[in-house]
Amino acid sequence: MNLRSVWGGRRVFLTGHTGFKGSWMSLWLSALGAKVTGYSLTPPTTPSLFELANVADGMDSVIGDIRDLAAMEAAFQRARPEVVIHMAAQPLVRASYGDPLGTYSTNVMGTANLLDVVRRSTGVKAVVAITSDKCYENREQIWGYREHDPMGGHDPYSNSKGCSELVVSAFRDSYFKKAESSVALASVRAGNVIGGGDWAMDRLVPDAVRAFMDGRPLEIRNPGAVRPWQHVLEPLYGYLLLAGLLLGDNGADFAEGWNFGPGSDSNQPVSSIVDAAVASWGDGAAWRQVGDPAGLHEAHFLHLDCTKSKVRLGWTPVYDYRRAVALTVEWFKAYQAGADMRAVTLRQIDAYMSQSGQAL
Repeated sequence: MNLRSVWGGRRVFLTGHTGFKGSWMSLWLSALGAKVTGYSLTPPTTPSLFELANVADGMDSVIGDIRDLAAMEAAFQRARPEVVIHMAAQPLVRASYGDPLGTYSTNVMGTANLLDVVRRSTGVKAVVAITSDKCYENREQIWGYREHDPMGGHDPYSNSKGCSELVVSAFRDSYFKKAESSVALASVRAGNVIGGGDWAMDRLVPDAVRAFMDGRPLEIRNPGAVRPWQHVLEPLYGYLLLAGLLLGDNGADFAEGWNFGPGSDSNQPVSSIVDAAVASWGDGAAWRQVGDPAGLHEAHFLHLDCTKSKVRLGWTPVYDYRRAVALTVEWFKAYQAGADMRAVTLRQIDAYMSQSGQAL
């Protein structure tokens, strides 16, 4: 599949475009020639990738809340999208403990609001709803979760993503059935993404970057926790491929749930990721283990089985975790040096596409 031929001139409605993943997606879609309308709250951090890379240039950026149905519908109808990519979310586990109602209202009712707008609109052909690998009922099992495994979630964030998956499934079964609807609706679940421009609190790599820039050791609560680490471009490439297939004549055949995780060698404990970051950063970077005074529950072991995406979509990871960490450090080092961060980000997208057999 040639991404430029799929996305050139395509009208896209992208929620969450001011966030970390949303900013990378916005730049990638714009570079491919898509006509992107973004709908999101203001950037969640200062600094932010959205502002540093001038993401709003070349797209229609609308600031709004997905819980505000009327405002979102107005922006949606002006955009007249063919494709909807839903990335807006409250994305943090620990933040969900402090604000469970806000987490559920954004991640569950926000998703329902968007899908109801799609239901009552015309012209939409494909919808990709992004949830999380944490949507699965985590049994601390040693094998990867597959798309048919039950939804669950111990903490409010994880549980809200499981609920969001159920909302997607209900709308698909009720309003977007195969052979009865022109809309093909899929959901996607990705592992722990890392990459340049992420400044969120209580995320491993942003916490590491802040500590290293300040010249202090990174403090780690649970260095043995295993996660599926991947560069942010890996799942985004999967979303673009999937959406392209949803747009095709057999799009309904792909209207399901899909996993996008790294290769098995990148299912690593936190300590391995931090060691790689320390080695890439240099300059006396270090880390140490500390206790968690809050005592909040977090899963110890989690990874995905992505066989379905590899076989049916032709998607496969390009980078291992070491390369993902190295590219992330490279991005932040460029930021420290005062580089043009839009150009840096687009170069990393271009390099990824080249390694994937694509070209901007």
